[in-house]
Amino acid sequence: MNDRRLHAGDIVKHFKREMITEEEAKTNMYLYKIVGLAEHSETRETMVVYQALYGDFKMYVRPYNMFMSHVEKDKYPDVKQEYRFEKV
Repeated sequence: MNDRRLHAGDIVKHFKREMITEEEAKTNMYLYKIVGLAEHSETRETMVVYQALYGDFKMYVRPYNMFMSHVEKDKYPDVKQEYRFEKV
C-alpha cells in the first residue's frame, strides 16, 4: 500500500499537472513542497501548509481532508491521478 502520510519537505504534485503542455512539464508547474501540518485555531481542523515550487513560490493552506481527497472523476474524467495531491 502506498504511504500517503505527509511530512515536512515532501514534494507533491497536483492532479492538474497532467493537463499542462510539454513545455510547461519541463518546469515545476503544479509541484508543491509540504511545509507542515497546522491546526486551525478556532475549529481545530487539521490544515496542510504547502508552498508552490514555481511562479512566485506562494504559500497556501488547505484543509487536510480536502488536500487528501480523490480527484472528482465526473468533473475531470481524463485524469489518471487518483488523488488531488500525490507525492512525487
